[in-house]
Amino acid sequence: MNHRKHGRKLGRNPQERFALYRTLLHALLKNEKIETTDAKAKELRRFAERVITRAKKGGLAQIRLVEKVLRDKELLHKLFAEIGPRYANRPGGYTRILKIGNRRGDNAAMSIIELVEGDASGVPATPANPQAE
Repeated sequence: MNHRKHGRKLGRNPQERFALYRTLLHALLKNEKIETTDAKAKELRRFAERVITRAKKGGLAQIRLVEKVLRDKELLHKLFAEIGPRYANRPGGYTRILKIGNRRGDNAAMSIIELVEGDASGVPATPANPQAE
């Protein structure tokens, strides 16, 4: 049985796995969109949501907690100055995973994970929906 087990091992030991998550998170926050396998994207989403929520709260304690993971001053500044405030009114769901098919070499399922727009309502502004403006 697989009760109370969470997360994917991705064929790595814990240190390698955390390093992988750290580099994927760094790339996602820097480029705001990356292409990776489905399993890695789903695991990365957990870390990205937590880090962005901390950036949204702001404060010295949150900066120090995120700094343990990111370790890049420029990216830390971007996270707390640009990305965090962008999602100030959004209660969660800062990332989107789009499936793009299988990789040619090993037929691995591939995805694009990207940061969504900062719109809090989640409802697109259209002429039929004027209150979204």
